[in-house]
Amino acid sequence: MTASSTTKPKWLLRQPDPDVGARLFCFPYSGSGATMYERWPRRLGDVEICLVQPPGRQARIREPHYETYERLAEQLIEFLVPYLDRPFAFFGHCSGALPGVEVTRQLAAARLPLPRRLFVSAQVAPHDGPYGRLLELDRDGLRDALADQITNMGGTPSDALIDLGLDLLVRDVEANKRYVVPEPLDIPCGITAIGWSEDREIPLSLMGGWKGLTTDCRTVLLDGGHFTFLSAPPALLDQIAHDLDDDTNGHAST
Repeated sequence: MTASSTTKPKWLLRQPDPDVGARLFCFPYSGSGATMYERWPRRLGDVEICLVQPPGRQARIREPHYETYERLAEQLIEFLVPYLDRPFAFFGHCSGALPGVEVTRQLAAARLPLPRRLFVSAQVAPHDGPYGRLLELDRDGLRDALADQITNMGGTPSDALIDLGLDLLVRDVEANKRYVVPEPLDIPCGITAIGWSEDREIPLSLMGGWKGLTTDCRTVLLDGGHFTFLSAPPALLDQIAHDLDDDTNGHAST
């Protein structure tokens, strides 16, 4: 093992800080890597924002794709355990919300530390899916969708860049399609379900199923569209900080 591999874990974009009070692990959505959160701050008060980097993309592009969220969660948990030594939570937008759900489910089954909260943005509850426009597109349609993603992340969608990322998007979408949950899961932590006022992909009206997964579910509607979260708007960060503070101090959100 090289020195660099011991100082920079491959599953996280940055080495976790041992002195933080809490951690928020953020998952990328389909077709993207951890750098999609580059406009987010590194900390939110005493909460470190830790960016999850799944295999098959960016610096891990030569590694095999995980194929299913179940396998992704199993592999990630093995790495994450040492970093679950203080309060933590998960955040995911659109398809990126579902790995956080599956990781939580597997942590509970293994009697490992549990997140204080799941923050799910613009995604239906697992038992109401698989759902989403990307899941209905053929390869040409996904190519156009990838061009839109690149533009929304501040890039220029050249043919070469799209060719590089299209196979990843196809595999990520297939993993989403495979995540079939027949009945509501029992999630042993609070959930904050975040919708966006101008989101035409997954409006808040489709997100009511999250209330069936836990006794502590708070619904939030923020101003913006499907990709507004990429810029880390203060309203979003405020909601995350509010619920993390409540949960860390043992108070249930309402």
